Amino acid sequence: MTDRTKANIVIERTYKAQVEELWDLWTTKDGFASWWGPQDFRADVHTLEARLGGALHYDMVADTPEMVAAMKEMGQPPSHETRGTFTEFKPHERLVLTHVIDFLPGVKPYDSTMMVEFFPVPDGRVRMVVTLSPMHDDNFTKMQREGFTSQLSKLDKRYGWQA
Repeated sequence: MTDRTKANIVIERTYKAQVEELWDLWTTKDGFASWWGPQDFRADVHTLEARLGGALHYDMVADTPEMVAAMKEMGQPPSHETRGTFTEFKPHERLVLTHVIDFLPGVKPYDSTMMVEFFPVPDGRVRMVVTLSPMHDDNFTKMQREGFTSQLSKLDKRYGWQA
């Protein structure tokens, strides 16, 4: 049974960066691949069409021997294919990615949205607000939050965010 009536997850960061830099991390193949995925994972990007209705297709891959072993121990493959679409696209302001969650055994496929908004701050920084729709159950929603926070740690190091 799914319960997708829970509240969205909102994660904010303010970085020492220009809007264009952060935008490129979401909308270019090299930018996306440079940080996407929780620690010990990488994204092998096949297609990234940065436009309204454009496709996003990548494999999420366990990237260390330890994570490959951990995935095996959990009975999960070391990689899975992921597909999405840019369902809203306002350059340097806002984008919405809608991913198809179709890789979970025993779970009927469903859409999951991720909205990203960029707000320039007068001191030359950018506030990035990411809103994630909840997953099909509380446990996966918790893992989604942890995984996304983990992958943001890559940007945190690059652009100087501190908790």
